[in-house]
Amino acid sequence: MNNQRLKKILKDMEVNNLSQMLVSDPAAIFYLTGRWIHPGERMLALYINLNGNNKLFINELFPVHEDLGVEKVWFNDTQDAVEIVSRYVDKEKPMGVDKNWPARFLLRLMELKGGSTFVNGSSILDIARAYKDDQEKDFMREASRLNDMAVEKMIKLIPEKHSEKKMGQILGTIYEELGAEGFSFDPIIAYGANAADPHHGPDNSIVKEGESVIIDIGCVKDSYCSDITRTVFYKYASDKAKEVYNIVLEANKRAIETVKPGVRFCDIDAAARNYIETEGYGKYFTHRTGHSIGIEVHDFGDVSSANTDIVEPGRIFSIEPGIYLPGEVGVRIEDLVLVTEDGCEVLNKYDKELTIVE
Repeated sequence: MNNQRLKKILKDMEVNNLSQMLVSDPAAIFYLTGRWIHPGERMLALYINLNGNNKLFINELFPVHEDLGVEKVWFNDTQDAVEIVSRYVDKEKPMGVDKNWPARFLLRLMELKGGSTFVNGSSILDIARAYKDDQEKDFMREASRLNDMAVEKMIKLIPEKHSEKKMGQILGTIYEELGAEGFSFDPIIAYGANAADPHHGPDNSIVKEGESVIIDIGCVKDSYCSDITRTVFYKYASDKAKEVYNIVLEANKRAIETVKPGVRFCDIDAAARNYIETEGYGKYFTHRTGHSIGIEVHDFGDVSSANTDIVEPGRIFSIEPGIYLPGEVGVRIEDLVLVTEDGCEVLNKYDKELTIVE
């Protein structure tokens, strides 16, 4: 177990009057143990307790034999795994359970421990993971460096007129060649009118002259995620398309300039949104300005009008305003930012000025 991270979790549990917790989210277990375990439909749970009686409940199917700094409690497919967990749970004290534990396991534990109090303990781990340590920052920088290289290669491929779907397939090879561990999310490659759908699924469309091309991609390196979006134009861009692009670019820059300790996430969202609204395209900016990122591409927390939390050093999140005109053009520009003591570090370095690909 990562003792420094565990100590922080235990301290926050104590502050929240929570003496025991079950962690089932594989990403959270990786955060604490350094080991990925993907259980599928089988039960996986890390039990942590202020008294130090920590246990990792794991199916014998998974060959996790190295020392993870926590005692392993094994079970097999014919045993009642939750009943085994129940032997260690203190019925007299509230039990924290993370939000991802399947109901079939939670309901069984509630049945076995009738009268026990169960609470959502996810926020404790979510908040801890939101603040990146020095090693995590370096991992995120490297993942973003590789992603910058990948988006450059993708843009250079546009004149070859591959379909959106084929571009996504090529991206997998690019990531492999760069030494990445795979996709952090399914890539979004969108030409022309398709680019007006923020979450367009790549299809067999072929780029046409004058169309915008949205490339929204991310890779994983050292188990940490990257995410970047660049929009370019093939052969030429109409005056309206250029106008939309420059408005989104300015919104992106204004939001980034707002990022520093002490501001609220909603203030960053407003910096982008208010400018787009002032320019007359407010109703075409249909999503939040950004999301947190780390071990998962969508970590806890976002950059939205509803998030009044204060920005603090160590947080990493995206800034990705967009304008989507149905049937015409879509533009999104996304960078990841790391909050520093006096501002932010932009993790993506690839150029974002208006680009026409010949």
